[in-house]
Amino acid sequence: MPFTFQFGGPNAFGGGFNPESFQGGNPNPRPRKPRKPRRAMGSAFSRTVTNLLVTLVFGAVYFYLELPALNLHAEEFYVFAFLLCAVYCVCAVFTSGFQGDGSVKGYFHFVRKQCAVPFLAVIALIAALALGALSSWVVLRAGSYSKLLPLETGNFTAEVEEISYDQIPMLDDDSAARLGNRKLGELADMVSQFEILTDYTQINYQGRPVRVTSLRYGDLIKWFTNRGDGLPAYIIIDMVSQEAEIVRLQEGMKYTTAEHLGRNLYRHLRFHYPTMMFDGPVFEIDEEGTPYWVCPRIVRTIGLFGGVDIKGAVLVNAVTGEHEYYEQVPNWVDRLYSYDIIMQQYDYYGMYHNGFLNSIFGQRDVTVTTDGWNYIAIDDDVFMYTGVTSVTSDQSNIGFILTNQRTKATKFYPCAGATEISAQESAQSQVQQMRYRATFPLLLNIASQPTYFMALKGEDGLVKMFAMVNVQQYDIVSTGSTVGECETNYRQTLAHRGLIVAGEQKPAAGNTQEQEGVVAEIRSAVIGGDTHYYVRMENSLGYLDFNASEVPLAVLLNVRDHIRYTFVLEGAEFPEHGIVPATGFEHIDWDN
Repeated sequence: MPFTFQFGGPNAFGGGFNPESFQGGNPNPRPRKPRKPRRAMGSAFSRTVTNLLVTLVFGAVYFYLELPALNLHAEEFYVFAFLLCAVYCVCAVFTSGFQGDGSVKGYFHFVRKQCAVPFLAVIALIAALALGALSSWVVLRAGSYSKLLPLETGNFTAEVEEISYDQIPMLDDDSAARLGNRKLGELADMVSQFEILTDYTQINYQGRPVRVTSLRYGDLIKWFTNRGDGLPAYIIIDMVSQEAEIVRLQEGMKYTTAEHLGRNLYRHLRFHYPTMMFDGPVFEIDEEGTPYWVCPRIVRTIGLFGGVDIKGAVLVNAVTGEHEYYEQVPNWVDRLYSYDIIMQQYDYYGMYHNGFLNSIFGQRDVTVTTDGWNYIAIDDDVFMYTGVTSVTSDQSNIGFILTNQRTKATKFYPCAGATEISAQESAQSQVQQMRYRATFPLLLNIASQPTYFMALKGEDGLVKMFAMVNVQQYDIVSTGSTVGECETNYRQTLAHRGLIVAGEQKPAAGNTQEQEGVVAEIRSAVIGGDTHYYVRMENSLGYLDFNASEVPLAVLLNVRDHIRYTFVLEGAEFPEHGIVPATGFEHIDWDN
């Protein structure tokens, strides 16, 4: 017997299909029960207190985690305030029973009635945001933006002295990081627990350009097991000798960016300076080697949100947590203004000093900074260098700026020539068979010629050679395995091109020495078409390098000659096993 389905109402097995049962669903629907009104919690006063308590608890947790500045100039303050208003309104809806007529409009009126103060606060905040943004709009305030960076025009070769070898930084961030990691890897008691903070700061320390950085905990567990003693050391990378040093502290650093609770640097700052806005903290050490965090204070000088500038800094002792705000920071502080603030302020000047419309139409005398920067030490301060190019062309520079990172004093030096990228490519072409890569160049004064100086790194990331490229004639390129050799070759090339007098030596800059002695050994070699005489004096293991093209009388030297000679040191002392460039000599007694 076949199996069949029958569809219908309650008489499906005997009465067949009833079409009325499918018209409008159930023909006799049950009446809906009226919705019970939700009861409000307690009295109006108790509800208000409850709403405020919940909002305060939320605000305290949010403030502890996100650390917003309580300042009308800070965008995060408005986010914080909006969230507080929203939390109060949601809480008020629940404690008041969420009464309404079922429509969106009804609920809106109910919420507005229960949350009148937060509603008014939100409207006021929105109005402040709108007015603040309008008052900071660069279209209306272009003139103010163009005056953020006081700028003077200078003469580079007249005002910037030739730097001595022991002041030229030879490492970039990447090379310094590699040396630091390698040094930490040598210390078994540290490498298992700590890592190196990747943000190195270039400073002048006891007259030497160095990069410094702090350690950090390897992970959360290692933080928990080591936080009682703090971070035990920091790292110094000598930018000239390329040596890394782990400096162990008698008492560990307990106030750092690596902390997670109350000793976290950002939280430590916010709890003591709740209204201040800060740029990124910078790790530095004073002349005694005490570690500090330099925390620059940000101010907005145009409207509510425009014209970012720096006004002093809070210095935090990384060991003890002691802190103090300085409008004029101590002289040992080397970095107050970050590169991005300096470059942004110059770009405002370059774009808008002839008006906003000119920056779009016509673009007369509109300039911008190039895409890179570097640092150099001058008179115990660290200066940031970057090139300046026309906004309509990126093929050549029209000049460059040097900015003191502590005072923001800035000078523009007109000097038409190659861009930094062009100089890097030119230097790399000289050693293309070795596949070395050039670092972003420094700008030096060599023989009154603006010169790009850069390190050439191998595939392992370590410095192999050095290069100098003339800014105005970037086909003039010289390389060398040491800075001294590189400069000697560069000066020879300048002399061959008629830009300097042949044999012109680097002026004394505190590293030119004069001594006398007896010649013990002489060797010679032809390098780059020039004959070099390598002379070892008695009681010395190092050699003097006399270039015959610069010191022609060197060909007359003999063993046992008694001479008075001058030479240039790259470091503080004559190297035991090494070669230093000699600049001249005179006979005291000829060999008989």
